[in-house]
Amino acid sequence: MCYIISNMKKDIKRHIKPLRLEGLPEDMRVALKEARVTRGWSQRELGSRLGLPQMHISGIESGKIVPRYDTLLELVRVLDHDLLMVSRALVPAVRSLIRDHLWHDQGGESEERPLYGTGDDEQKRPERPDEV
Repeated sequence: MCYIISNMKKDIKRHIKPLRLEGLPEDMRVALKEARVTRGWSQRELGSRLGLPQMHISGIESGKIVPRYDTLLELVRVLDHDLLMVSRALVPAVRSLIRDHLWHDQGGESEERPLYGTGDDEQKRPERPDEV
């Protein structure tokens, strides 16, 4: 066994495969572009706020450029959003909360709502299309 370990030490790069995305996930790129357009900013305006050329913003939105983490974080924050690190086990619950929040906002209910409702709330709420 010692031979295998010492052999690995000599050729460690061969055993480690770097993880490099081909591009940002499409839903993230679409959300970034929608946030930029909603603010009424061109790619050039967004780039100037970040100190990046317009071509770089275009490359990020099209998936040809994968930004570094610090660039992505600043890009998202300039657009008044944020990145969150969520345990994989909680991803379905977080997505459900986001979907519920967006559904209520589209229905014209922009007031604050409690995270957990009482039994009375269920009777007042209309049925959503994805509920059976």
